[in-house]
Amino acid sequence: MTDSPIAGGADRTSADIVSELHEALAATAERPLERTASRWIGEAEAIAADLIDAPDDPELVRDRTTHIASLLENVDETGDETATEHVETAKALAAELASEERSS
Repeated sequence: MTDSPIAGGADRTSADIVSELHEALAATAERPLERTASRWIGEAEAIAADLIDAPDDPELVRDRTTHIASLLENVDETGDETATEHVETAKALAAELASEERSS
């Protein structure tokens, strides 16, 4: 992947990035995943889905995306190249949200 998964610049809001994060994780549902990876990704996706309704609380977004990043660190192998790309994108987005203050 040559382009940054978080390209788009500073004009994106936390809500935009939360939506991208959820989409990246949800996209793995259509892929053949290894069982352990599926469990971690599913839990991360559920947290991201909850954040879609609450992206205007920067502290909550930071806390939850830190947790998402931690969950995704447990994913060693997905068993599917496309799913792995989605997970890598999600990791980058979660890290961005966990480390930056943004307006919604």
